[in-house]
Order: sequence, then structure tokens, then C-alpha cells
Amino acid sequence: MESNERWAALKSYFNETNRIFKENLNRIVTPKGIKALAAVGVLGAALGQGLPSGFAGEEQHAADHKGSATLTVATPQAAKPADIVLPPTALPGPIAKRGPKTVEVNLQAVEVTAKIDNAGNTFNYWTFNGTVPGPFERVREGDTVHVTFTNAKDSMLMHNVDFHAVTGPGGGAVATSTMPGETKGFSFKALNPGVYVYHCATPPVAQHISRGMYGLILVEPKEGLPKVDHEFYVMQGEIHTQQQQAGAKGPLNEDFQRLMDEMPTHYVFNGASGALIDKPLKAKVGETVRIYFGVGGPNKISSFHVIGEIFDKVAPEGSLKAVPLTNVQTTLVAPGGATMVELKLEAPGKYMLVDHALTRAMKGGVGVLDVEGPENPEVFKADQPLAPPSMKH
Repeated sequence: MESNERWAALKSYFNETNRIFKENLNRIVTPKGIKALAAVGVLGAALGQGLPSGFAGEEQHAADHKGSATLTVATPQAAKPADIVLPPTALPGPIAKRGPKTVEVNLQAVEVTAKIDNAGNTFNYWTFNGTVPGPFERVREGDTVHVTFTNAKDSMLMHNVDFHAVTGPGGGAVATSTMPGETKGFSFKALNPGVYVYHCATPPVAQHISRGMYGLILVEPKEGLPKVDHEFYVMQGEIHTQQQQAGAKGPLNEDFQRLMDEMPTHYVFNGASGALIDKPLKAKVGETVRIYFGVGGPNKISSFHVIGEIFDKVAPEGSLKAVPLTNVQTTLVAPGGATMVELKLEAPGKYMLVDHALTRAMKGGVGVLDVEGPENPEVFKADQPLAPPSMKH
């Protein structure tokens, strides 16, 4: 996309946000609300749009930013950084055989400063329920799903949620566009089995996703899924931060221009660089595992691969009605898309999860499947003792 087209699209995002703010003035004239308006004003000034109409108190501040080619959003300071990494085992088990029912899903938008790596750096994440990815939701084909969405009262911005499993306006985003401190909701029928992404769809949508607002919902088929020994939940995302001086540590600020140029500084599995090295997937030789893998994005396709393994089955593009692919080495997963892979573990070792666009592993997008058990020389035997695997493939 040409530069003028990118800015035209961003202006459209700003205008929509401006409209929503003006429609809710009576509810946001609070210290936090005014700060949020000021943030929108800086965005508008950078785009040559000016502040939201009716607010004249920040004209000089906005004028100082007018014409700036790079918009950055500062990271608030936090006394103690949180841990937003969702463990890959944090998902509900298979649904027992039953008929359709109403399932309650409760999501809260939480803005939190947390560790982005183990080097002492932090980032201001926007999350569902305080983790990246958000909770793994599990329902059955034919269920009625009631979603309750709350935006935490100490949030700075409006948020919402768009479920790709929804048949209805905006995937629920219109019904859940919520100011700080508000709660809204909607219901939908889970018509189509599959593995689906959900994400915040508040403009600029790419920014809300990049900051961590994405997750998966599984709609199991009526007959359920075959039994496996372990299920895991992994999502890939991209984060865009300003470059630091060599050796510097501390809060990392978002670089909005890098976001617009689709140039991430970090690729992450489950929210932070190397998160699934610290919190690996674990299983034993002879066991079968199923990985629900999604890409929040917002922009890059993932070439999902487990080094040293072959996927026995792959649900193409997350479809649970299509005939599964078999014996797959690497599978493509689009941003806003997901898949389900299954494999049987034949030999012990540490198997690395990567996006096989391998520069991304060097930017944090790497994890480990740690398999314990007896050696299996009929399947794999080294001529010399094996060195521990490098975390940079």
C-alpha cells in the first residue's frame, strides 16, 4: 500500500474514533477520559485532522505534533511488571457428549504493563482478561453463546471484541464497543464447527491487535473430537517498538510508524519473546498431542513448524469439517486465522516451535515442546552424543 493510502486509511480510523467520542462526551469528561481524548487528539494532529471537535484545551500540544511522520504511544510506568503470558496448557478440556446449551463467555479489556522479554524490558499491553492470548473459549456446534464484555474502569481507551465464529454484524464488535467502566453483551449461535480467532476491532484495529487483544474460540463438532493425551494453546503475534540504545533496558514505547509499515521488532508466541521457552509444552514419548495454533497478527502469515517433527494431521485453515491434511512439515496460518495440528511423539528431545520465516525466531518467536521418555533408536539414533538444541534456529 502506498504511503498516502496508508494515511488515508488511518484518517478513516481516526474519524470513526472521533465520532464515537463525540457521541459519548457526557460519559468521558473525567481525568482518564480527557487523557484518552488527548491521545486521540495527538493522533488526529499527526494526521492533520486536529483535535476532536468541542475540545480546545490541547490545541498547542496538538500543534506541536502536527505533521509528524511518526506517531508513538508512551508506555505508562509500572511499579512491578505483570506477567501476561498465558501458559500453553491453559485451556478447558473436551466437552462431554451433550445436546445444545447456552454457554457464558466473560471477557474484560485490561490494559497492563508487563514483561516483554527476560532482558528487563516492559511493554504496555492491551489484553483480554490480563493475558496474551486471551482465554481459550470452547463451545459445541449448536450452542448459544452469550458474551459479556467489560472494559476495565482504569482503561484509557475504548475496546470491543470481534469473534470470527459469529454470524452477525461485526462479529459482535458493534454490540460490544465499550467505554472504560462499561459492560455490554450479545448472543450468537455457534453454527459452524472450527477453530476461530477473536480480537479487538476498535480503530485502529491493527494497533489493538498488535498490543495483545486476540484469542481463540473452538467450536467443537456435534460428535466431538478424537481423544488425545495433551492439548495445547499457542498464538503468534507481532509487536512494534521504538529502538533502544545498545544496552538500555526498561519500558519500550510503541512505534506506530513501524506498525503502519508492517515492520515488527518482536515476534511472540503467547505474548512475550521466548515465552514458550520459559513455559514449554510438555509431553512423553508415545503420547499424542494436539496444538490449537492461531495468528493474531495483525499482518504477517505464519509458516508454523515444529523442528524435528511432522504433523500427522492438520485441519486446513481451522476447518473441522474438511478432510484433514496428513504428513505435513509446515503449515501456513494467515493473520486472523488458525489451525489444529496433531502429532504422535516417537522420540525424546526438545522440539522447537517456530515460524519457519526463521528471522522471526531471532526476534522472539520460538517455543519448545519438551518430550521426555526412553530413547527410540529404531526411529532416531545419533552417531555421537547430542548437544542441547540452540534456541536460535
